[in-house]
Amino acid sequence: MTDRPASWIDPGGKWPWRTSLTARILAVNIIALALLAGSLFYIDSYRKELLAERFILATAEAQIAAEALAGSRPEDVSERLVRIGAGQNLRLRLYDPEGKLLVDTFELGEPAFRFVDPDQESRLQAAGRLLDQGMDFVLGAPPIPDYVDPEDTGADHWPEIAEAAESKATVIFQRRAPDRTPVINAATPIGEKGAVLMTTRNARDITQNVRDARQTLAIVVGTALIISVLLSLFLARTIVQPLRTLVRAAVRVRSGRDREVVVPRLPDRRDEIGLLARAISDMTAALRQRIDAVESFAADVSHELKNPLTSLRSALETLPRVDDPDLRAQLLDVARQDVRRVDRLVTEIADASRIDAELSRTDFERLDIANLIRALVAERDSRSANGSGGAVIEVNTANPFVAGDPSRLERVFHNLLDNAVSFSPEGEPIEIAITGDTETVGISVSDHGPGIPDSSRERIFDRFHSDRPAGEEFGQHSGLGLAIARTIAEAHSGSLTAIPRSDGQTGARLVVTLPAWSEE
Repeated sequence: MTDRPASWIDPGGKWPWRTSLTARILAVNIIALALLAGSLFYIDSYRKELLAERFILATAEAQIAAEALAGSRPEDVSERLVRIGAGQNLRLRLYDPEGKLLVDTFELGEPAFRFVDPDQESRLQAAGRLLDQGMDFVLGAPPIPDYVDPEDTGADHWPEIAEAAESKATVIFQRRAPDRTPVINAATPIGEKGAVLMTTRNARDITQNVRDARQTLAIVVGTALIISVLLSLFLARTIVQPLRTLVRAAVRVRSGRDREVVVPRLPDRRDEIGLLARAISDMTAALRQRIDAVESFAADVSHELKNPLTSLRSALETLPRVDDPDLRAQLLDVARQDVRRVDRLVTEIADASRIDAELSRTDFERLDIANLIRALVAERDSRSANGSGGAVIEVNTANPFVAGDPSRLERVFHNLLDNAVSFSPEGEPIEIAITGDTETVGISVSDHGPGIPDSSRERIFDRFHSDRPAGEEFGQHSGLGLAIARTIAEAHSGSLTAIPRSDGQTGARLVVTLPAWSEE
């Protein structure tokens, strides 16, 4: 697998992963608004509804006017048509059965309406016409013929008149004025004589209503777009900027160029970004601590192995030049001790280095810690490993149950007992007390030795630290026992501490505290 660049972010969906998070936030919000803007196209249905209503109205107007003319005297027809046209803003034209124009209200009086010259309109109206034209093109609207008044006044120019005369019914026909507003013609027959009345209306209000609705929606969408972009940029800044800061800090930590890199904890943020920042900061601190511990451990191992190896080399180099049998025996004894010491150190070091990894993969089980310690003490008694005074166990809890790895916890108490035995005077017992409550279980191991000075109560848990009792042969202990015991205790979410005895007697008391078993 090839290495990915530091800027690469593991995908969680199907975005192009070179796209920044800011662009994605903007895209998501703008896409939603684009869908809202698409409703501009559905205003066309609103226009069609208005036209359909106006067609119905034009049909009714034409039929009412035709009925009024059917009962009028011939000399009253022109006057009545002029009144109807003026009152309803209509142009009315009456044709005889041969298609000859008999009456045109626009010729008899002031026109009820005039077509608007588009060249005289404002730029805003021109923009509205362009938008109407664009919408018709996008929606694939059927073409509408232009309205043109012919020089010939006969009915041949108006197909709706012939259709109405033939079908004996009202016929509606739509045309388009120069300013792209609808012109509605309604042709209806009059009586049985074959005459036809045609009404004409320039329904400019329909176009204006549609444009007003479209303009209102456009303003709403535009305002929402501006607000959405600003909010998206604000949201992106509050998310992306701290993430970029965390990425830069993480890259510097990874490169190892600056050991003092401070990963921002963002304490003022209580959201997921703040939780992430504090988690990365804690992880980085733990990583540094682990790296420092590994480096320190390696240095300690090197130092501790160097001493017995130096002694062993000296003994082996001297041995060929010594002829005295007693001295040769002493040198061989020194070499054997050094080999045992190196073997002990290597074993202890290997054990200490893999404790954390092994415990992280171990499933803890329910343990009766009192029974575990009783079994351990009995096994050590069989080997006379508890000293001349033996070990005394006192259980002062009804809940001695903990969650843990039996073999590792047994190792903890084995090390504590070994330590207590090495410091206990001849004939003095080692005292083990088990106490507890619903939250924790405490196990203390006490001896009657010289005790631990206050200044050394933490140092005794350092790796390779060894304050041994007087008279003990050098090299019998690696100095890792208590360090291993504390590591195991902490891996069980517990602790190992050294405290003075509270009963007034001399000696040391090491206390292991473990969480009590919980069924949850």
